[in-house]
Amino acid sequence: MTCAALTPWWLTRHALAQRAADGGTAGTAVLDVGSAPVVELACAARRLAGAAGDRVLLQRAHRLVATRVRPVYAVEEFQPASTTLRRGRGSCSQRLAVLEAVARSSGIATRCRGLLVDGAFWSPRFPRLRRVLPSEVVLAWPEFHLAGRWVPVSELFGPVAPRARPFTNTGAETLFDALARSAVAWGAAAWCPPDDCGAGAPVTVVADLGRFSSRDELFAVHGQTLCRPARFLVDPWLSRVAAGASRPG
Repeated sequence: MTCAALTPWWLTRHALAQRAADGGTAGTAVLDVGSAPVVELACAARRLAGAAGDRVLLQRAHRLVATRVRPVYAVEEFQPASTTLRRGRGSCSQRLAVLEAVARSSGIATRCRGLLVDGAFWSPRFPRLRRVLPSEVVLAWPEFHLAGRWVPVSELFGPVAPRARPFTNTGAETLFDALARSAVAWGAAAWCPPDDCGAGAPVTVVADLGRFSSRDELFAVHGQTLCRPARFLVDPWLSRVAAGASRPG
């Protein structure tokens, strides 16, 4: 069971799967590509990648973000990437924003696919708070323009299908960290809890909101998962709770 009371009820979120966007390398309020922390991380990733190319650069950047930014349960989607780096902690979405900012700072175009995911996907992380979890979660899923095509972040380390042990959103591993080794894909039946797959309907992607030029545009159009009063109340607490290792509630 989840709760709709914490979401922006005045917003109607329609599936716009055919919505396309070109993306780009320009900075945004969230993807502040010219900030010192983002530029420093981009340079560090470039040094590690050497002449191996843009995909390897992003793989090295992912590793650096995983090392430098501690995973927490923050909920503020408009936090600049530089703030996340300075604080040294961030949600999976905020860490993905850092990776996007590094890409743009390195001349790699990015765009964002908007997904509306059943809130029950996060229930294993908050077993005692299931009744107050948002009914739907707005997920910003980055795509990078590499070798002439758009590559979703789930394929940054290789094709999804051949990789074993899909991400189950349980245990210490976070969604961001799982990208380096796991099958993380989103579809009509993207995920189900490991003990419940045979007992009930899988957790689903409620709607494909289409592609946006940036995560800024996605959240400007469809709003954040939690309404402003809820974010004001819970983010100061959640943004300091380590993700995976401990479970709030």
